Amino acid sequence: MLHESGRHFLQLPGPTNVPDRVLRAMDRPLIDHRGPRFRDMLRGLLEELGGVFGADRHVFVFASSASGCWEAGLVNTLSPGDRVLAFVNGFFGARWASVAGRLGLEPEVVEGDWRRPVDADAIAGRLAADARGDIRAVLVVHNETSTGVTSDVGRVRAAIDACDHEALLMVDAVSSLGVTPVRHDEWGADVTISGSQKGLMLPPGIGLCAVSSRALEAYERAGLARAYWDWGDMLRSNEEGVFPSTPATALLFGLVESLAMLREEGLERVFWRHGRFAEATRRAVSAWGLDNYCADPTAYSNAGTTVLLPDGVDGEAFRRETRARFHVSLGGGLGPLVGRVFRVGHLGDFNAPMLLGTLAAIEMGLRTVGAEVAPGGMEAAMDYLIATSG
Repeated sequence: MLHESGRHFLQLPGPTNVPDRVLRAMDRPLIDHRGPRFRDMLRGLLEELGGVFGADRHVFVFASSASGCWEAGLVNTLSPGDRVLAFVNGFFGARWASVAGRLGLEPEVVEGDWRRPVDADAIAGRLAADARGDIRAVLVVHNETSTGVTSDVGRVRAAIDACDHEALLMVDAVSSLGVTPVRHDEWGADVTISGSQKGLMLPPGIGLCAVSSRALEAYERAGLARAYWDWGDMLRSNEEGVFPSTPATALLFGLVESLAMLREEGLERVFWRHGRFAEATRRAVSAWGLDNYCADPTAYSNAGTTVLLPDGVDGEAFRRETRARFHVSLGGGLGPLVGRVFRVGHLGDFNAPMLLGTLAAIEMGLRTVGAEVAPGGMEAAMDYLIATSG
């Protein structure tokens, strides 16, 4: 295998690049996870996470993937046979609904247009017809990583309230936390789920869920089996500054540092930066003559752009060539989009030169596999970056 000089560009929409500061923070001896230093660290960490989520209540931190917290949200609030309404406008919405079914719940799927955001009116229509209140929870994905579509969760909350329905609102914010505003309390969300490996700039391995007082009340009535995911065990331990089981201590060191980086930059500046790189990417895609898979400009994602490939271009072959020849890893299509799209992440620890290097590799990769792309994509991105610098 030939030596690859320089740094490989990991431009998936997650996992993202881990900043050197975070790597150094994790590269240290472990401490007693039941000792005073750990207790002080955890209490400060939980408080700061609440600020990032926009949540005044508790944030649970599990040694898991974000998908684990899909399960945690369900088993801590629901009972066997409960009906959940899942709006599916992408691969991960469908996966979450599948998890609900495997846990003994009854998922009712509202199929949406994968190129558009969650349809709050469709949710309202189904809830209005639920006169008996059989639907116990509504599941929505804030930023659908598979399609590059961001939805308006506030509209979903308003739709639920307009129906005077008691269903809990559960939100997947895995690829939006630390990228675009997540407003757990303002949205009236009951469970908001995320993970460490995207906007928080860490390796995979930490799952997070912010909860409301309604969710904690539902916990007292819930009848699904739970052990590792039990919020009660976690809450009691967290109040003492510890965890009920062995935590991912090194990742927590990294999380402290990544939160410090977000605090130093300021969340509003972080959101602006992500929006800037997302728009530069979209301008390059448009100049190449390609289509953004998201068909609603008001729902364009600041975390990643999903690009629809021309007929006859194999997305998997394109990604292989781009990775092998130009050392850039891009995301592929998921589910029915395999081979039809590619996904470029522009989130986390990322700057303009990294974006331009990524876009150059994409253009070279497209030409390598014979895709017809118009010139000018790089210039369009550079012009926008120059105009918005500072």
